[in-house]
Amino acid sequence: MSDPATLPAAFAGVDVAYFLVHSLGQHDFERIDREAARNFATAARAAGVTRIVYLGGPEPPADEHPSAHLRSRAEVARILLDSGVPTAVLRAPVIIGSGSASFEMLRYLTERLPVMVTPRWVKNRIQPIAVRDVLRYLIGAATLPAEVNRGFDIGGTDVLTYLEMMRRYARVAGLHRRVILPLRPLSPWLSAHWVGAVTPVPNAIARPLVGSLIHEAFAHEHDIARYIPDGGLLGFDEAVALALGKVRDANVETRWSNAVGGDAAAEPLLSDPDWSGGNIYVDERTREVAAPPRALWRVIEGVGGENGWYSFPLAWSVRGWLDRLVGGVGLRRGRRDRDHLLVGEALDWWRVEEIEPGRLLRLRAEMRVPGRAWLEMSAEPGPDGTSVYRQRAIFVPRGLAGHAYWAGVLPFHGVIFSGMARNIANRATR
Repeated sequence: MSDPATLPAAFAGVDVAYFLVHSLGQHDFERIDREAARNFATAARAAGVTRIVYLGGPEPPADEHPSAHLRSRAEVARILLDSGVPTAVLRAPVIIGSGSASFEMLRYLTERLPVMVTPRWVKNRIQPIAVRDVLRYLIGAATLPAEVNRGFDIGGTDVLTYLEMMRRYARVAGLHRRVILPLRPLSPWLSAHWVGAVTPVPNAIARPLVGSLIHEAFAHEHDIARYIPDGGLLGFDEAVALALGKVRDANVETRWSNAVGGDAAAEPLLSDPDWSGGNIYVDERTREVAAPPRALWRVIEGVGGENGWYSFPLAWSVRGWLDRLVGGVGLRRGRRDRDHLLVGEALDWWRVEEIEPGRLLRLRAEMRVPGRAWLEMSAEPGPDGTSVYRQRAIFVPRGLAGHAYWAGVLPFHGVIFSGMARNIANRATR
């Protein structure tokens, strides 16, 4: 967008153009977005584009001094509406879905802080909207009548304070009730640094977002329904559940394998920033094995029970004993068959979640841990009849206790999991 000379080729043959650019995170994002909008508008008009659709932010009341973030969004909207190309501006507040900066900030604050002192803006009202509903409006806006050149407020079914959003997020995510104490003197500047200190959302993004939260953000009209039927807007709880669904339902492969995208709009994408999607800790080991994949697979499928876990038996026994001490299943369940596994059966403190015979074994932990855990082992073909062993321990923490748990066990992983990978590779060559 910064180089007008590159835009004519991009607009060639385009009827509907979406402006989804926002330079949040740049210190001069207002100037960058202003120039981008002007270049976009000029190129769209020259190319004969028949419709522009812009996803913007809410407009604060005229008697309030807007934050830089909302001021920039409103300025971009005016530039596009004055472009001479029919434009639809969709003014959305907080979007609920993985990768949305506003949602990630809510996620991390709620998950990491069981007790928090918050600024007074947590009592401001917000009308969050599910990313699925935003996408429906974006698609529907492409076919609006040519005479429509205006902005529309869009929002979900619930109008909540930020405090209520944090508490309801905690309930949907299965966290204990959060203790939230609003503190009047906490300024937006201090609030942004507080957010930056306790979440991975970059300060450069947190500052303008927090600055916008000093304004209430809810729909003042619902004129969009005259053109695009709602189709059943999602409530806040359902939108959060969809955003968390991949982890809660244990469908971990879309998040941390080579799959591209998910099967729902709210799920994480590989194009999301590194700090989005919630914390997922992974301990990964790879070994080259001087044996064919079928030999390696026999060892993988034989883990657990009387066969053991191929490294430091005492450490595994102690961990099983500790799990039983707190009411877990420990290692006492063993395995049904010495050589073969079936999806859904118990294996010590694991449950067999997925098997791709000859290639992949994924186990889901049923021991008592503050989060969700998986162990994944795979055999892949290597050169000249060899194979490659890949092993991943995956942990999705729940609340502050989950992060503390991972930090506590991480030093032992270096010994136990590296030994496990080494011994599995060695046993496959016998």
